[in-house]
Amino acid sequence: MAWGLVFNAVNLAALVAWALLILAPRWPALLSAILYLGIGGLCTLYAVLLISVLVGVIPAGANGSAGGADFTTIEGIRAIFGSDVGVVIGWTHYLAFDLFVGLWIARDADAKFFSRWVQAPVLLATFLAGPLGLIIWLLVRERRARAKGRFQ
Repeated sequence: MAWGLVFNAVNLAALVAWALLILAPRWPALLSAILYLGIGGLCTLYAVLLISVLVGVIPAGANGSAGGADFTTIEGIRAIFGSDVGVVIGWTHYLAFDLFVGLWIARDADAKFFSRWVQAPVLLATFLAGPLGLIIWLLVRERRARAKGRFQ
């Protein structure tokens, strides 16, 4: 399989979803499309590829060996991620999860009436460095909640 094309396709899908999340109006239909088409599509691809590797349909080893994946040892993980399919699986997982977190941040920020100017850098940090954006958001929302006297 042309794993480079699959890799480019998941990158493009995630990039489009992130651009819409950060820049576009937050219409309910758009948020649903990001959730179901963007995140759901990435998760489905991830699951299909992972199951195919686990049952040995797609060779998992760096050398293209068949026989399924080994998630119980560091050597087994290294072998999986040493293959193109392993990189695509891992990257798709990362993109789907970070997009899910970004969608949650956007919805939470909208519900708490944070301006898009505050949201944009947090979402960008989440896009570029997943957990960093999440911790920034948790600190920002906590600070506002404390300032309003909700956590005393």
